[in-house]
Amino acid sequence: MFNILVVEDQKNMRESLVIAFKRSGYNVDSVESGEKAVAVQNEHSYDLAIVDLKMENMDGLEVLSRIKHINPSTEVVVMTAFGTIDSAIQAMRRGAYDYVTKPFQLSDILSVVERALEKKRLSDKVISLQKEGKERYKFEGVIGNSPVMIRLLNILVELVRSESTVLITGESGTGKEIIAHAIHNNSLRRDKPFIVVNCGALPENLQESELFGHAMGSFTGAIKDKRGIFLEAQGGTLFLDEIGETSLSTQVKLLRFLQNGEIRKVGDNKPIYLDIRIIVATNKNLEEATKNGSFRKDLFYRLNVIRIHVPPLRERREDIPLLINYFMDRYSSKLKRRMPELSGDAMELLKDYLWPGNVRELENVIERAVTLTRENQITINDLALQSTSPAETMNFTTEMGGIRAALAQEERKTIIETLRKYAGNRKQAANNLGISTTTLWRKMKEYQIMSKTSYNTEV
Repeated sequence: MFNILVVEDQKNMRESLVIAFKRSGYNVDSVESGEKAVAVQNEHSYDLAIVDLKMENMDGLEVLSRIKHINPSTEVVVMTAFGTIDSAIQAMRRGAYDYVTKPFQLSDILSVVERALEKKRLSDKVISLQKEGKERYKFEGVIGNSPVMIRLLNILVELVRSESTVLITGESGTGKEIIAHAIHNNSLRRDKPFIVVNCGALPENLQESELFGHAMGSFTGAIKDKRGIFLEAQGGTLFLDEIGETSLSTQVKLLRFLQNGEIRKVGDNKPIYLDIRIIVATNKNLEEATKNGSFRKDLFYRLNVIRIHVPPLRERREDIPLLINYFMDRYSSKLKRRMPELSGDAMELLKDYLWPGNVRELENVIERAVTLTRENQITINDLALQSTSPAETMNFTTEMGGIRAALAQEERKTIIETLRKYAGNRKQAANNLGISTTTLWRKMKEYQIMSKTSYNTEV
């Protein structure tokens, strides 16, 4: 039997709804104010809340946000007068299931309630299956009840006994490494090494040496043998992130390993046979890269055995409240403090924001807010977002290309000025910029700042 909470300040309307819902077989509680609604929601678990939008002190939008913060699985239907349809649409954006316009027939609202509770029943079933899966499998950090995430979880379950190579695609910050961890942690190799390599952070001329090792004397500076990352991963899983950044010569060696399990150290013709599962990830279009010649077609086909696409956060907005709760709980626990509440306006802003940095950006925003807030509630003022006004958010997609280009131009200019300041000393420049020398090298390569001439002559 479903539990329903009616939040309505008009006594006659409230009592009519309670009688109608009880006659339909539901358990029903009712309150006359938003404050009382939040209080009882903290004490009891409701499947559905019927909330009037226009109430004194705490209005229905705030009640909606508070209820969703306390229990994201509670469905909410809002009641609104004809002249406040805009508010009802805003409520839908905040997570309401639906709205009904006053005056209405009891049969109309009963129909909406039935549909909302059917959605709740299905959602509870999904959560139950997820819980069962997480108890049986190790899917730490894979958060979401959206259809795309459920499909992704089903794929992860199917991969438990697989040894196949996996290609994970998706934008930066979507959680590709978390997916790779989940695959390894549920595989037969779970007790063996899980080695992560960011190929984009490896200088091109050192990729082969770092990955496959080298023999002493194989090149200037090779004063002793180097094992290489592949040997360190023996028996386990090697996760190659940003695989699209590997050189063509490195791709040839990786292809050889995928074909027959063989590697050869730089400067040594002796084959070494290894047992490693390969998982790769990229935020690039590898099919396009094969067309322009920057990525080998034969390697792409070898890698593209099982493909998993991790969707951007803007395509699974229904997961945002779950992720917020997850990160708020995590960082509150780390700080050994009570988890703060999130104001309704703050929740609305976080749900409307387009998240160009995806889940990683959301995590950073929540970590900062939890760490710096001195109150028991996180407000809009505690949120550090790139774009905070509705107008900016609405135009974000169309302007993103121009914004990124402008930021890149400013970043390139700053790097050139810093290198010039330190007479080309990359270590000093990197320290001044607050980045590693590897990151500086990668940025110089990206912006084609590869010689003293370039940064001494450019503005």
